[in-house]
Amino acid sequence: MSVFKSIFPYTGETIAEYEIMSETTIENCLTQSSVAFQQWRKTSFIQRSVLMMCVADLLIQHRDAYATLITNEMGKILKEAKAEVEKCATCCRYYAEHAESFLKDIDQPSDAAKSYVTFEPIGAVLAIMPWNFPFWQVFRFAAPYLMAGNVALLKHAPNVCGVALAIEKLFLEAGFPKGIFQTLIVDVDVVEKIIDHDIVQGITLTGSEFAGSKVGALAGKAIKKSVLELGGSDVVIVLEDADMQKAAQVATLSRMQNAGQSCIAAKRFITVGNAKDDFAQAVQNEIAKLKQGDPFNESTTTGPMARIDLAEKVEQQFKTSLNKGANLVMGGERNGCNFSPALLLNVTEGMPAFNEELFGPVAGIITAKNEAEAIQFANDHRYGLGAAIWSKDVEKAQSIAKEIQAGAVFINALVKSDPRYPFGGVKKSGYGRELSYFGIHEFMNIKTIYVGV
Repeated sequence: MSVFKSIFPYTGETIAEYEIMSETTIENCLTQSSVAFQQWRKTSFIQRSVLMMCVADLLIQHRDAYATLITNEMGKILKEAKAEVEKCATCCRYYAEHAESFLKDIDQPSDAAKSYVTFEPIGAVLAIMPWNFPFWQVFRFAAPYLMAGNVALLKHAPNVCGVALAIEKLFLEAGFPKGIFQTLIVDVDVVEKIIDHDIVQGITLTGSEFAGSKVGALAGKAIKKSVLELGGSDVVIVLEDADMQKAAQVATLSRMQNAGQSCIAAKRFITVGNAKDDFAQAVQNEIAKLKQGDPFNESTTTGPMARIDLAEKVEQQFKTSLNKGANLVMGGERNGCNFSPALLLNVTEGMPAFNEELFGPVAGIITAKNEAEAIQFANDHRYGLGAAIWSKDVEKAQSIAKEIQAGAVFINALVKSDPRYPFGGVKKSGYGRELSYFGIHEFMNIKTIYVGV
């Protein structure tokens, strides 16, 4: 029997095993999805909204249990895990309240007696999701797509199977009909067959650039719509007039929360002109306040990374950056999955800390002579997901923001995903958008209706 193991990252202890589905079971799930869609697409927004609100209520009611499951499976500190569950409830409520208005017919004046655009669900959407925000990643696609009348098939990361099954059970407990949301416990070797299956009409993936290139190619081969969010190496640009203490506090939070394992974490800190020394010292002070340890301990502020292979990769990138001339200020020791928060100075082109995505608790400071060079450094990267700019001159910051090649730029604030804003990137960070008014339309048939005179 082939199984996936759930391992508590802090100790390396195996806490559960999950049997991988057979081809027969997968086929049954797909068939059930197709049958369910035929009825679900006909339900009213009011019916869907009532069920989605129930999901939100259950998330809050069982928040602590879900948070414990998250922490056990991927190591997120319990406080952050609770906040993640609460954010999912907010997303459910947002789409329960706004989906109908987002998908209203749009009149399109023309030479017709009547012409308009209408939005129709396309069917089963396969979601291939990562482990780093195991609840949030799922709900940010499930809430809008289910409210739009589509049905969902979740292929979650192997190390968070418990979370995946708990979410499926949650939708059933809330009253969603069987087959509307299903979890597939499957390995990567069957993903191509699932994508190619006639029942699957769209694919959304959050993951690595490598995974995105494979899934995007498979979706293209099958002529199916895909949305890809493939990570980033977000910048924080700190101008000389910035509030250094606040900028350092927020940048450190962005970089170190979830043990540095976030697509939109601030990964490259770019200081302009004379901002370097004050900002670097402020960041050092903030990192020194962090307490690494057992993610279930309330005093712990940063936990382990999710898997040993991930910690080893960050360690290799970190050491290579040092060998290429970066200066270590603090941190960088690894013990199993536990990687101590690190700060590097004098990060330059050619180092992994500059050119690659470090998906762990390592911050690197890059020095730019002026704003133009800061923009050049920011854009001289294969990724373009998010960015932050810190300056008391908000007009100047907004001008710089328009020059940054990214899906989102936050000024004097933490870069975050939010149901109200479109989320996604450019370049190798992927294509398409999740969340907001724009995200709910990604897997809809945008249909023209023309009535002749």
